[in-house]
Amino acid sequence: MAPYEVLYGRRCRSPIVWFEVGEAGLIGPDLVHQAMEKVRIIQERLKAAQSCQKSYTDVRRRDLEFEVDNSNIKKDW
Repeated sequence: MAPYEVLYGRRCRSPIVWFEVGEAGLIGPDLVHQAMEKVRIIQERLKAAQSCQKSYTDVRRRDLEFEVDNSNIKKDW
């Protein structure tokens, strides 16, 4: 008996061997394709969000200027 069966009381079902009820074909490749499509959509949305955040930050950015003094370094805002 496999460790998964002992722990959960049923056989392990991986996405590669899932069957639809009444269907003899594998649906694993479809699940992989759907997952890859979702990952692509998520990556596109992350790029859009990062672009918005970068443009927001770039508009509000200020260059820092430093002056060297005898005792310490002063930062001018």
